Amino acid sequence: MKYNKEIYDKAESQLYEFRKKSQEDLEFRKSVLYRRVPEAREIEKELAFTALKVAKAVVCGANVSEEVQHLRERNFKLQERLKEIIANFNFPENYLELHHRCNECKDKGFIDGKMCECMKNLMKKQVYNDVNKLSPLSLSTFETFSLDYYSDIRYEENMPSPREHMNAIFRACVDYADNFSLKSRSILMKGGTGLGKTHLSLAIANTVINNGFAVIYVSAPNMVSCLEKERFKNLEVYSGSEQHFINCDLLIIDDLGSEFLTQFSNSAIYNIVNSRILSSKPTIISTNLDIAEIANNYTERMASRILGESAIYEFYGEDIRQKKGERRRRGL
Repeated sequence: MKYNKEIYDKAESQLYEFRKKSQEDLEFRKSVLYRRVPEAREIEKELAFTALKVAKAVVCGANVSEEVQHLRERNFKLQERLKEIIANFNFPENYLELHHRCNECKDKGFIDGKMCECMKNLMKKQVYNDVNKLSPLSLSTFETFSLDYYSDIRYEENMPSPREHMNAIFRACVDYADNFSLKSRSILMKGGTGLGKTHLSLAIANTVINNGFAVIYVSAPNMVSCLEKERFKNLEVYSGSEQHFINCDLLIIDDLGSEFLTQFSNSAIYNIVNSRILSSKPTIISTNLDIAEIANNYTERMASRILGESAIYEFYGEDIRQKKGERRRRGL
């Protein structure tokens, strides 16, 4: 999977802070011990000078092996005395050791040149935080999605009720998220406002991120704004954002059609969507527009590309946001 440099740098910075905090904690524990047992400070000092003593022996032409053996025996006695002091004062056995968050890589992020799982998890968490920060509501999950807000009354005799229909979409989204891979198909979620498109797209993001993939969630207006600033204002903070949108494992574009339509916005969105299609990268798009409106607002070519590559989930029913608001007002 691909994480952009910003995500990598943030994870590396966190590991640095972990190492720094571990060292600070160790120094604090040492100061507590030294106040209670001054002898411990002297022992630590003598142990720290071992390498210096060996180097001095080499320079002076002394018998190095004999000196090393002597120092090893002396160090062993000092360490045993230090253990005795720690035990006598009821300190934990590992009191003078660095306490790492990850004992495998010692909070360095790599083991023999291979990225440690803790580093991967930190990057995954950073992506999760970025998704949550960019979303218009706290990151949604499948567990918090309720079918109770959808009517079980059929609009037409040969059609499923909104609840039955949404149950099918819900299960399809769960299956998509659980089995997501870089070969997964794209999805177009379309339908009116307040029908659960954003909730389910974010629930997919939640699961896919937890499965270790790089996901970017962004509303269409925010994506266009980001690209405009990068293109026209040359702000370093937005550097490379277009490539981030194109290269992530899963791109979720929420509320397509709510952005201010310009030649630039149409071209920018088409370029990202088309580039991902050409690279066989899955994209989830949610929109209030119907197919004709997508073709009219953008181009027939873009509408054709999206339709040809995407599974289409059509949302219908009553605005569940209003129903939730009514229940809150009634204290239900």
